[in-house]
Parts: sequence; C-alpha cells; structure tokens
Amino acid sequence: MKRLLKRYHPPGTPPGTLLPPRSGAASALINVTVFNPQDFDEHDFDELQFMDKYSAQESSANAKNVELKPTHPGKFVSHSPPTDTTWIHIQGAPSAEFLNFLGAQFNLHPLALEDVQNTGQRPKFDTYDHHHFIVAALPTVVDDQVQTAQISIFLSDNVVITLASCDHDPFATIRRRLRSGGNNLRSRHGDYLLYTLLDLVIDEGFPVLAILAQQLDDLEELVLTGPSQTAVQRIHEVKRELLVLRRMLWPQREVVNALLREETRFISAHTRTYLRDCYDHCVQVMDLMENYRDMASNVMDIYLTSISYKMNEVMRTLTVIATIFMPLTFLAGLYGMNFGNGNHAASPLAMPELNWYYGYPLILALMALVALAMIFYFKIKRWF
Repeated sequence: MKRLLKRYHPPGTPPGTLLPPRSGAASALINVTVFNPQDFDEHDFDELQFMDKYSAQESSANAKNVELKPTHPGKFVSHSPPTDTTWIHIQGAPSAEFLNFLGAQFNLHPLALEDVQNTGQRPKFDTYDHHHFIVAALPTVVDDQVQTAQISIFLSDNVVITLASCDHDPFATIRRRLRSGGNNLRSRHGDYLLYTLLDLVIDEGFPVLAILAQQLDDLEELVLTGPSQTAVQRIHEVKRELLVLRRMLWPQREVVNALLREETRFISAHTRTYLRDCYDHCVQVMDLMENYRDMASNVMDIYLTSISYKMNEVMRTLTVIATIFMPLTFLAGLYGMNFGNGNHAASPLAMPELNWYYGYPLILALMALVALAMIFYFKIKRWF
C-alpha cells in the first residue's frame, strides 16, 4: 500500500510558509464552475491563465473603487448577496505562487494554505473568520492497491474551493450532475455542494472495503486449502492497508460531527439534515472496517492453525515410521552382533540361528510380521 507521508517544514520555518512543489509533481489544473437553478458555466484553466484572468479583472475593478467578490469566472461584483454558487477545483500540486494568489483573492488563512500543501494531514475541521477549512481523506484503488489522497475544502459565502492531491478528478460524477441539471444540486447553495462533496469522499470507502473483503475471502479459502508464504505476506498487506485506512478515516467522522455542531452562517439548518446522513455513512464505514480488521486477524489465525495442523500431520507420520522401525532396528542389531559365528564357535550360548540354512529369510519374515502387526494396531487406534 502506498502510504501517505506527511510533508514537514524545516524546524524554525515561520507558520504559513509555502514550499515549492515536490520534484516531478504535475502542475495543477483548475476547473471553475458557476451555477444557479437556471444557468451553468464551466471553464478550465492552468495556473497562469487563472491568475492572469483574475488579476486583470481585479485591476479593472480597483480602478473603479469597487470592493470585489468573485461570483463568476472572470466577473466581479460588489458585496451584494451572491445568487450564483462558485466552485473552484484544483487538481494536482499547486505552486506556492498560485496558493498565495488564491489566498489573497478569497481571504484564505495562511495556515490553511500550508495544510493544503502538506499532504498527509489528518482529517480535520477548522473555522476561520472568512471561511471554513476541511481536510478529508479519499480512499481509492490504484493498480489493485489501496491508496489515500488528501482532499482540502474551503467554504465561504457561496464559494467552494477544493484541492485534490490524487492523479484523477474524484469529483467528475458531481460535475456531470451539475451539467445535466434537473436535480437539487443546482438549486442549492455552497453548503449543499460541500455536503455532496463530503458524501462522495465518505462513500468511496464502501467500494474500497468491498475489494478488501473479497481479498480476505480469497485468502481464507487459500489458507484452508494450502497455506503458503505468499498468503501470509498478502494477509499482512491487507492488515496494513486496513490499519492505514482506519488511521485516516476514523477522524473523518469527527469532522462531520463538528460540522453538525458548529453554529455558522456558512451552513444552513437544511444542509445539516443531510450532514446527519453523511455522519451515518461514516459510522457504517467504520463498522465495516472494524469487521474486516477482525476478519484479517481471523484469517491469520486460520493460517497459523493450518500450519500447526500440517506440522502435526508431518510429525505424526514421522513418529509412526520411527516407531515401526524401532523393533526392526532392534532385531537387525541383535543379529548383527555375530557372536559365535564361524568355525571358532565353542560356547553353547552362541546364536544357533546364525548358522541355520533358512535363518536369513526367517528373520526377514519376522521383521515384516512385526511391522504389519504395528501398522494394524495403529489403524485400529486411528493414529494415522
């Protein structure tokens, strides 16, 4: 399993400092979606196009002494209540310059921007003066391996900003729903969009856990039929994946619970009703995860039991063989002493069988008879 390693700043770095992206990281792609019950507008930008577009509009608005609030790509209006919902999605690893620009445009706190850049954060919910900040963990399956990506979400007045550290767009399904229209998503505001995004992130845990459950079933069948080193290695991998998932998804329940408890103007009472359903999904994911962790431990116990049983079978077989040969070895050793054999035999206590004409076949027949008698006795006792 690919682990999410937290990116730390060097000790002594001032809080809110942004670092350059990791080497080899792909540049960020930006999708800006603006919608209301009647209209839908969508544009794709790269970082430079996005900053040029908003910088040009900001300069034009400042020349007219208008206080800006973005409500539409490329459009700025004064502080009248927004009627459109703006969703800005950043996919990839944004540069420090872009994050600083984004923070200046939407009054995003520097500490929140620092957490965006430092992927591997524990899921959490922070409240700032101008926005809420949420970190969520998105479980996915890539190349038959479970991975966890960080999803960062900013919520302010009808503006939702999402940043995803994974390689694919996790919200493509929601964007298709917005394009199609005819659903509650277009008629709601930014807080309902936040619920929809969180609901998708949490529900992604169900198919991932279903894959792990199928792997556990296959491993259980494998260890029952023929335990191997490959099986135990895979069991350890599944247990490690479940452990990492638990560490990342367990705090997610507290994030949703905090959203339910927080009295804020950014989240309406109507949306809290849906967030309760989101909380139930978190509990279900955690219950399934705990069940599968128990299953993984049980599969490991089955493996150890199978190995012990197989070892006992081997030891029993070897013990039976050794027991059968014990009297045969005694007879062979007894008649292998050769006392009194040859022309110099003078003692009346010497072995007369050594000079018998049929002595050799008789002793072989005796050995076979003893061996068959012991095998028959073991069969009656069901020792093998």
